[in-house]
Amino acid sequence: MNRPTGSIRSIGLLLARVGIGAVFLAHGLQKLNTWGHAGTAAAFDTMGAPLPDVSAYLATWVEILGGAALIAGLLVPLAGILLAVDMIGAILVAHIGNGIWVGDGGFELALALGAGALGLAVAGPGRISVDALLFSRARGRLGRVLAPAV
Repeated sequence: MNRPTGSIRSIGLLLARVGIGAVFLAHGLQKLNTWGHAGTAAAFDTMGAPLPDVSAYLATWVEILGGAALIAGLLVPLAGILLAVDMIGAILVAHIGNGIWVGDGGFELALALGAGALGLAVAGPGRISVDALLFSRARGRLGRVLAPAV
Protein backbone atom coordinates (compact mmCIF):
# COMPACT_ATOMS: atom_id res chain seq x y z
CA MET A 1 0.00 0.00 0.00
CA ASN A 2 1.26 3.46 -0.86
CA ARG A 3 1.89 5.97 1.92
CA PRO A 4 0.33 9.42 1.62
CA THR A 5 2.83 11.94 0.38
CA GLY A 6 3.37 15.66 0.55
CA SER A 7 0.26 17.72 1.08
CA ILE A 8 -2.10 14.85 1.92
CA ARG A 9 0.21 13.61 4.68
CA SER A 10 0.67 17.11 6.08
CA ILE A 11 -3.08 17.81 6.06
CA GLY A 12 -3.71 14.51 7.84
CA LEU A 13 -1.09 15.33 10.47
CA LEU A 14 -2.52 18.84 10.87
CA LEU A 15 -6.03 17.48 11.46
CA ALA A 16 -4.73 14.87 13.94
CA ARG A 17 -2.65 17.48 15.79
CA VAL A 18 -5.53 19.95 16.03
CA GLY A 19 -8.06 17.32 17.14
CA ILE A 20 -5.88 15.67 19.76
CA GLY A 21 -4.37 18.97 20.85
CA ALA A 22 -7.81 20.56 21.33
CA VAL A 23 -8.93 17.74 23.63
CA PHE A 24 -5.75 17.99 25.71
CA LEU A 25 -6.01 21.78 25.87
CA ALA A 26 -9.66 21.59 26.96
CA HIS A 27 -8.85 19.07 29.70
CA GLY A 28 -5.97 21.17 30.98
CA LEU A 29 -8.08 24.33 30.98
CA GLN A 30 -10.82 22.46 32.84
CA LYS A 31 -8.31 21.56 35.54
CA LEU A 32 -7.13 25.17 35.72
CA ASN A 33 -10.33 27.18 35.33
CA THR A 34 -13.17 24.91 36.48
CA TRP A 35 -11.65 22.90 39.31
CA GLY A 36 -8.67 25.11 40.13
CA HIS A 37 -5.40 23.79 41.42
CA ALA A 38 -6.81 22.97 44.86
CA GLY A 39 -9.74 21.03 43.41
CA THR A 40 -7.57 19.15 40.94
CA ALA A 41 -5.02 18.31 43.64
CA ALA A 42 -7.81 17.11 45.97
CA ALA A 43 -9.19 14.87 43.21
CA PHE A 44 -5.70 13.53 42.50
CA ASP A 45 -5.25 12.85 46.23
CA THR A 46 -8.55 10.93 46.36
CA MET A 47 -7.40 8.82 43.39
CA GLY A 48 -4.11 8.03 45.13
CA ALA A 49 -1.85 10.00 42.81
CA PRO A 50 1.68 10.38 44.13
CA LEU A 51 2.45 13.93 45.31
CA PRO A 52 -1.05 15.15 44.35
CA ASP A 53 -0.16 18.86 44.47
CA VAL A 54 2.79 18.36 42.13
CA SER A 55 0.96 15.82 39.96
CA ALA A 56 -2.01 18.18 39.55
CA TYR A 57 0.26 21.07 38.57
CA LEU A 58 2.21 18.96 36.08
CA ALA A 59 -0.87 17.36 34.52
CA THR A 60 -2.60 20.72 34.16
CA TRP A 61 0.30 22.45 32.45
CA VAL A 62 1.44 19.50 30.33
CA GLU A 63 -2.10 19.30 28.97
CA ILE A 64 -2.44 23.06 28.40
CA LEU A 65 1.00 23.69 26.92
CA GLY A 66 1.24 20.30 25.21
CA GLY A 67 -2.21 20.67 23.67
CA ALA A 68 -1.39 24.16 22.42
CA ALA A 69 1.95 22.91 21.07
CA LEU A 70 0.25 20.12 19.12
CA ILE A 71 -2.27 22.56 17.65
CA ALA A 72 0.50 24.93 16.56
CA GLY A 73 2.84 22.15 15.51
CA LEU A 74 5.55 23.39 17.87
CA LEU A 75 8.07 20.90 19.30
CA VAL A 76 5.62 18.12 18.46
CA PRO A 77 7.94 15.19 19.32
CA LEU A 78 8.55 16.57 22.81
CA ALA A 79 4.91 17.57 23.39
CA GLY A 80 3.68 14.19 22.15
CA ILE A 81 5.96 12.26 24.48
CA LEU A 82 5.04 14.39 27.51
CA LEU A 83 1.33 14.03 26.77
CA ALA A 84 1.69 10.26 26.31
CA VAL A 85 3.44 10.01 29.69
CA ASP A 86 0.65 12.14 31.19
CA MET A 87 -1.92 9.65 29.86
CA ILE A 88 0.05 6.66 31.14
CA GLY A 89 -0.15 8.27 34.57
CA ALA A 90 -3.90 8.88 34.18
CA ILE A 91 -4.47 5.27 33.16
CA LEU A 92 -2.43 3.82 36.01
CA VAL A 93 -3.72 6.16 38.73
CA ALA A 94 -7.33 6.83 37.82
CA HIS A 95 -8.67 4.42 35.22
CA ILE A 96 -7.06 0.98 35.12
CA GLY A 97 -9.29 -0.51 37.81
CA ASN A 98 -12.46 0.50 35.97
CA GLY A 99 -11.96 -1.49 32.77
CA ILE A 100 -11.77 -0.03 29.30
CA TRP A 101 -15.09 1.78 28.83
CA VAL A 102 -15.00 5.52 29.54
CA GLY A 103 -18.65 5.43 30.66
CA ASP A 104 -17.54 3.23 33.55
CA GLY A 105 -14.57 5.47 34.37
CA GLY A 106 -12.31 3.28 32.24
CA PHE A 107 -9.20 4.06 30.29
CA GLU A 108 -10.37 4.15 26.64
CA LEU A 109 -10.12 7.96 26.23
CA ALA A 110 -6.78 8.19 28.02
CA LEU A 111 -5.46 5.29 25.95
CA ALA A 112 -6.66 6.82 22.67
CA LEU A 113 -5.25 10.26 23.54
CA GLY A 114 -1.94 8.84 24.73
CA ALA A 115 -1.55 6.63 21.67
CA GLY A 116 -2.44 9.54 19.39
CA ALA A 117 0.06 11.83 21.10
CA LEU A 118 2.75 9.17 20.85
CA GLY A 119 1.92 8.62 17.19
CA LEU A 120 2.33 12.34 16.52
CA ALA A 121 5.63 12.36 18.41
CA VAL A 122 6.90 9.62 16.11
CA ALA A 123 5.35 10.88 12.86
CA GLY A 124 6.29 14.50 13.46
CA PRO A 125 4.28 17.64 12.78
CA GLY A 126 4.13 17.66 9.01
CA ARG A 127 4.77 20.63 6.74
CA ILE A 128 1.89 22.74 8.05
CA SER A 129 3.44 23.53 11.41
CA VAL A 130 5.57 25.97 13.34
CA ASP A 131 8.23 23.25 13.51
CA ALA A 132 8.38 23.22 9.70
CA LEU A 133 8.85 26.99 9.64
CA LEU A 134 11.53 26.89 12.31
CA PHE A 135 13.44 23.83 11.18
CA SER A 136 13.03 23.62 7.41
CA ARG A 137 15.96 25.98 6.98
CA ALA A 138 17.94 24.35 9.76
CA ARG A 139 19.08 21.27 7.92
CA GLY A 140 21.73 20.68 10.52
CA ARG A 141 21.65 18.12 13.27
CA LEU A 142 19.39 20.10 15.61
CA GLY A 143 16.67 20.39 12.98
CA ARG A 144 16.72 16.65 12.30
CA VAL A 145 16.55 15.79 16.01
CA LEU A 146 13.75 18.18 17.03
CA ALA A 147 11.61 17.95 13.89
CA PRO A 148 12.53 14.70 12.15
CA ALA A 149 9.42 14.37 9.94
CA VAL A 150 9.21 17.92 8.61
